[in-house]
Amino acid sequence: MEPISTALAGIALVKASVDAIKGAIGTAKDISEIANFIDKLFEGEKQVQQQRAKKSGVSSLDGIGDVATEVINARLAQEQMREVALMVDMRFGHGTWRGIVEERAKRVKEVKEKEVIIRRQRAAARKETVDDLWTVFTVLIVVVGILVAGLIAFFVYQAAADDVMVTCRKVKCETLDNKQTVCVFKGANNTIETQFFEYMEFIPNQYECKYDPNAKKEMTIQETLTEIRESQK
Repeated sequence: MEPISTALAGIALVKASVDAIKGAIGTAKDISEIANFIDKLFEGEKQVQQQRAKKSGVSSLDGIGDVATEVINARLAQEQMREVALMVDMRFGHGTWRGIVEERAKRVKEVKEKEVIIRRQRAAARKETVDDLWTVFTVLIVVVGILVAGLIAFFVYQAAADDVMVTCRKVKCETLDNKQTVCVFKGANNTIETQFFEYMEFIPNQYECKYDPNAKKEMTIQETLTEIRESQK
């Protein structure tokens, strides 16, 4: 016998399943040979009950015909189920149908329990993902905060350094070809400044110069003077 199409719905699926069971049960050697038809019977009965539940909320007489149809279908489905139960018990022994119903209920319960576990696992996974994203976001905020604070501190330090004056002492002087005298003064942390003096102008041994650490860290005093001399040519 051809399998019953799952496209059938409700009472049509119930009737088709019952007809298939009636046609096969007489020659069936065991319950497995009609198991597929029984599954379709349960599915059809379930659809009938679901459809009846949807119609139970009608609030006007406009849908009373549909309600009556669904109530009748529900009763017909129950009658068909009882008829099949009787046929199964007569063919395979008393209690067979009850065992089928209990086993089906057990499997339905197991499926629902697995679905609950899966939903919980997915919810936990989503929560873990959100927590991980929040942790990453928090770390990024902290890192950005540290970087911003560092930049602010750097610029504040630079601004403050621009106003710092240190004592620079004369290191070496040299007279240029144009009779000017250039002197190199050195202060704290290799702060180096050069000053030009006219002929016979007073040259101090030290003065307050702008703090510029390591300004000439790659050049010696002599190299600084040489550079100045070359620039005068």
